[in-house]
Amino acid sequence: MVITGLGVVAPTGLDAEEHWSAVLSGKSGIGRITRFDPSGYPVVLGGEVPDFTAKERIPQRLVPQTDHWTHMALYGAEAALGDAGVDPAERSEYEMAVVTSSSSGGTEFGQNEMSGLYGKGPGWVGVYQSIAWFYAATTGQISIRNGMRGPCGVVCAEQAGGLDAIGQARRLLRDDVRMVVTGGTDASLCPYGLVAQMQTGLLSESEDTARAYLPFDADACGYVPGEGGAILIAERGEEAAERGAGYGAVLGYASGFEPPGRPSSLARTLRRALDDARVDPGDVDAVFADGMGDLRQDRIEADAIASVFGPGAVPVTAPKVLSGRLYGGGAPLDVATALLGIRDGVVPHTPGTTRPVDGIDLVRDQPRETGPRTVLVIARGYGGFNAALVLGALER
Repeated sequence: MVITGLGVVAPTGLDAEEHWSAVLSGKSGIGRITRFDPSGYPVVLGGEVPDFTAKERIPQRLVPQTDHWTHMALYGAEAALGDAGVDPAERSEYEMAVVTSSSSGGTEFGQNEMSGLYGKGPGWVGVYQSIAWFYAATTGQISIRNGMRGPCGVVCAEQAGGLDAIGQARRLLRDDVRMVVTGGTDASLCPYGLVAQMQTGLLSESEDTARAYLPFDADACGYVPGEGGAILIAERGEEAAERGAGYGAVLGYASGFEPPGRPSSLARTLRRALDDARVDPGDVDAVFADGMGDLRQDRIEADAIASVFGPGAVPVTAPKVLSGRLYGGGAPLDVATALLGIRDGVVPHTPGTTRPVDGIDLVRDQPRETGPRTVLVIARGYGGFNAALVLGALER
């Protein structure tokens, strides 16, 4: 399976190249939350997508029918299809599929409708409340807008779900499907959404944008929540090769689960992904880590990486410090970033971390031009979900 199109909509940029430029320069998209006044909340920082106005980016009739999270995905899907050089009207509708990830669903839309219900009565609840909040709303809207009637679905596994959706796309392409719109976005920077996230105890309460999110750092104090993500176009390798299209191939995938209080299964998931890709640990040129920004969770991840590759044996990076954790959109954005790194021969750095934990070779201070050809992406979700994806360069 080959990724032929990228549609990035993130705190670091509204397209893939803008995002990539921000990553290489260490330009952060994290700041004080502006979608509402966070003054009364312990968490005041977030990664917001800048300059995104739905009515200027998607058909106006869809704006009142859908949530902010779906608005961004519709924009990302259009960008990804254009980047891939794909016109859905020229393809068989039953050979095109959509599989996205979501963690929070239409949180802001649901909050607004509940405010109407409890503040003014049931007559103030709109008809779209029944569908706009639903986790599958984005998948449905993308498929309807583009006439895609192949298998469609949504994966809800928090941050890990972004890789799970791509893994499912890979399975679909082995059957009758020829193209899959995959990846995901999320948007939960509203009062209701923020309160729900705070219950994990993992969010950073720092007001220092440069120090609020420090994965694999002794001073880690939690992570910064964000919105957005990336939509990807996945196609069969032979068809992508005929068009000369593609950023890179998905070589392997695996997922796992680690119930609270049980030994971590992350190292096993990483090994299974490498086995699926038929890649030895020594062949991996970089690891894009999940980087939760919690000392205990980061230690678990660092130990898993060291167990599989050896202590300090492979460069590790977590460029998501520039955007925050985007939940269902976070891992697809990491995949997009990793593919751009393979294209340009660069492993991006992890800005901000100054006291890295031992056991891993964390890329800090500046990117490394090491010419990566094979990359592993890790994603972990709250509650025990984990997933790993192996990406490889295309032979030209």
